[in-house]
Amino acid sequence: MKLVLTSGGVTNASIRAALVDLLGKPIEDAKALCIPTAMHGHPGCSPYMTRDFVAGEANPPMCDLGWKSVGLLELTALPTIDVERWSAWVRDADALLAAGGAATYLAYWMKQSGLAELLPDLRDTVWVGLSAGSMAMTPCIGDDFVAWAPPGGGDDCLGVVDFSIFPHLGMMPENLMRDAERWAAELGSPAYAIDDQTAITVVDGEVEVVSEGEWRKFN
Repeated sequence: MKLVLTSGGVTNASIRAALVDLLGKPIEDAKALCIPTAMHGHPGCSPYMTRDFVAGEANPPMCDLGWKSVGLLELTALPTIDVERWSAWVRDADALLAAGGAATYLAYWMKQSGLAELLPDLRDTVWVGLSAGSMAMTPCIGDDFVAWAPPGGGDDCLGVVDFSIFPHLGMMPENLMRDAERWAAELGSPAYAIDDQTAITVVDGEVEVVSEGEWRKFN
């Protein structure tokens, strides 16, 4: 799977160009499935916000980038559906668009639904994460970002990549660089702090930062 891990979505021309490059085709020729699941687990999200994301009326852009088609993939429903049926939908998509919200909730339902197990087979599919939709792919998120506690607690996510992400750098009073420095020191593992004009692409283990804003890597 190819990854475009963003803080705020596809917010500028550089991130859009990186997405098109990984798709290998114009966005107008690509099919996407949007995944709003992370929003259900965050106390700051509402059904109205979820509706706006799915309808392509949310800011920043994700579902309204001009895709050939956009479908809805709700992970909490997948355990009730034959895996052969829903996995065919996923394999047919060029991109999976994961909303923000609670990263641990998204990671939990990716495991429970079976989607996490399918990811290694999706060699040409592009995962486009927004905030928690990106953080769910990391090994852990740090206590600061746990909005939903999984059974047994903890801040572990999927570990598809080997670094953690501090999103929305400079966008909120509690998301300043000094906060990112403290967070990274507590993690004690590789991490990036990125603002909403920055994305991290990962292809075959190769990591590249695409930015028109501010970011920092912590070793």
